[in-house]
Amino acid sequence: MNIVRRMTLAAGCILALATGPAFAQSAVGELPPDQQELYKLVDPAIPLGQSAYRDFKPKKAPPWKIGYASTYAGNTWRAAILKEFTEVLLPKYKEAGLVSDLVVTQSDLKDAVQIQQMRQMVDDGVDAIIICCSNVTAINQTIEYAHSKGVPVFSVSGYVTSPYAITASENNTQGGYVSGKWLAQEIGGKGNVLLVNGIPGFASSDSFDVGAKKALEEFPDIKLVGTVAGQWTDQVAQVEVQKFLATNPTKIDGMIVQSASENGVLNAVLQSGRDMMPIVLGGEASAACYWRNNPKFVSKSFHFWPPASDARLVWDVMMRTLEGQGPKIQSILRPALPYTIEDVNAALKPDCDTNSTDWVEPANDGWWPASVAPGYFLRPEDPLAWRPKS
Repeated sequence: MNIVRRMTLAAGCILALATGPAFAQSAVGELPPDQQELYKLVDPAIPLGQSAYRDFKPKKAPPWKIGYASTYAGNTWRAAILKEFTEVLLPKYKEAGLVSDLVVTQSDLKDAVQIQQMRQMVDDGVDAIIICCSNVTAINQTIEYAHSKGVPVFSVSGYVTSPYAITASENNTQGGYVSGKWLAQEIGGKGNVLLVNGIPGFASSDSFDVGAKKALEEFPDIKLVGTVAGQWTDQVAQVEVQKFLATNPTKIDGMIVQSASENGVLNAVLQSGRDMMPIVLGGEASAACYWRNNPKFVSKSFHFWPPASDARLVWDVMMRTLEGQGPKIQSILRPALPYTIEDVNAALKPDCDTNSTDWVEPANDGWWPASVAPGYFLRPEDPLAWRPKS
């Protein structure tokens, strides 16, 4: 079992490093120095060893058929990532002659269903599979089955522990930490905080919570007075926060929220009759519209898992792997990116919609810059310009 060693940095951040065999085999040291910094605060269960696909060669030449085995379709984030796959990336890579089709399934959060869907994809001849927000261990045997058939699996927005998968995801522990620290400072270092998480038991939700709670521990005058499961869905989050506020008269000074839930949380507070308090926003355009109309609401917000950017990240990693570019590490992680009211004003019109299902995305491909991507691969090329060697 790995031993987790935590040290306080001079800047006030917490460093979590896995020691023992896992750390000794870590591939983080192969990354550029600036990217190594992004791994200083991580969930210790995230695999950081050398990728099993460093010397991968696809079972056939392009165009390739891709599978997308999603676990859930019921929120704006899932809709946005699927839209990016089907309406932007698929047409672009079809035109380049690199992808033939995208097969999409939804498992409704049932591991057994996702396992069956993935095995069927492999048996039907897909060349790679993208999975989203899956259980960290439940589908590992299925991932190994795909690997045995020459089909790499790529996990977006959450990790899996199989050595035969590649994770291309946000660093959720770091995201939770920076949001928790920002909120603590925003409310003056004291007061009562409510945590609205995603789906407990899922890696991205639990990792985010670990980081957020760790940040709050640095502020002895802040009390975490409750946790509710928003399930990354505005309608659910609104109901659950309304229940909490109705049954807990305690003053709430701030809320840490996992997207896509912040608009539901905002509506719950507005309907409760309580004064609005600082709330962590994660990119929903609806909540950003409220901020645009109330510019003193918060000092800044964060991109934790911008859906279109996440889609481009995992797609780029997948294509580079199929092209034999050799990913260095099992888990490619991105940091939370702050954004300001000026960014919101640039992204949304004055008559923006507080019920919008759109998202505010990082500007200029800031989530996965073209200058950063090559550092994660042994033989990097522009994936759209790549062609098979004759």
